[in-house]
Amino acid sequence: MQLPAGPAALAAPLLALPVAFGVSAVTCLDPPAPALLLLLLGLVSLLILTGSIGLVQDPLFCVFALFSCVSAVDLLIALEEDGIISGITELYVREGDPHLRTAHGLLSCYWAGTVHCGLGLALAGAAGRRKRCRPLGLFWLGSLLMSAVVFLLGSLIGKYSSELSPAFLLNLPYLLLLAWTGLRLFQQPRAPPSLSPAEIEEEQRKPLHRRPLDLLLILILILTAAFTFFRGMVVLDCPADSCFDYTYLHEPYLRDPVGYPKVQMLIYLFYLLPFLLLAALGLALPGCSWLPDWSLLVAGGVAQAQFAHLGSSLHPRTPFPYRTPEEALGTFLLSNALYALAPQLLALRCLRCPAFFLRPAAAARKLQ
Repeated sequence: MQLPAGPAALAAPLLALPVAFGVSAVTCLDPPAPALLLLLLGLVSLLILTGSIGLVQDPLFCVFALFSCVSAVDLLIALEEDGIISGITELYVREGDPHLRTAHGLLSCYWAGTVHCGLGLALAGAAGRRKRCRPLGLFWLGSLLMSAVVFLLGSLIGKYSSELSPAFLLNLPYLLLLAWTGLRLFQQPRAPPSLSPAEIEEEQRKPLHRRPLDLLLILILILTAAFTFFRGMVVLDCPADSCFDYTYLHEPYLRDPVGYPKVQMLIYLFYLLPFLLLAALGLALPGCSWLPDWSLLVAGGVAQAQFAHLGSSLHPRTPFPYRTPEEALGTFLLSNALYALAPQLLALRCLRCPAFFLRPAAAARKLQ
């Protein structure tokens, strides 16, 4: 018997509770990694049986359902760490991944248990009904990748690196599965533009001064890039007085030895900064066909990163010397909220009018 796509997708988070108990139990075993692998294989088997053969013709359904279950486990971890529930994941957090006790780990678990889980369920339902899920999937993928990379690198270089256990190696298959999912999402066909060929040509011929919203968005992206560069210099210990004052008076969390804020700012500096500058160029010149997809990927990553970074800067689990001072709270919240908003505005612009980003050759073919 085959369940419909919706109920089959909802079955995955329902497995979160038994999986959490199972992970906590096998963490006691020595070594824990093989037992955890067997547990994950059992979970995949359950998902396949739940969805039946008809649903797993699209392997993305199983991937989205599996990640929804993992995200639901993250929510259980966060709830237990905050004392709302008890006795479910404590053993795993203590023995397998004590980094989840940090403010960054806790905020990442809350984001995963709500946003990642909700998006995963929506994507699983879409994949089960053979519907396109490329835009939402890219946003979900960017958020998951940012969370995983910052957490892994921060754990390796931060003050808790000496507490890493063999279970930490399970994150490598996690990243490989995400990379495979990203390739599958990029291979999905894009939705055709709703404009006629004449309207596409007219849209691409508009100069920048006739597109005031694009001009404003370019200015926002440049300001975001400038702030990205400045915070990158701060974590690289730039000796300028402005960097020193910002670190101690506005955002002392950047000095936290857990490693996550430093890794986050370096990812912004070396990856987000070039993207912002190229995106500003892509808004000025038509035909940048790569921009719509990558804007969604970056929007998801920055949304997750800013939620975890902003929350960790204020969370009680962050030591008091590294929390944002009350006198700088207003400017800190405003600057970080606007920072998270810029990539979302860019992604929305690309979704609302994708015709501007068609390649000239593709636009020419539509005119024939």
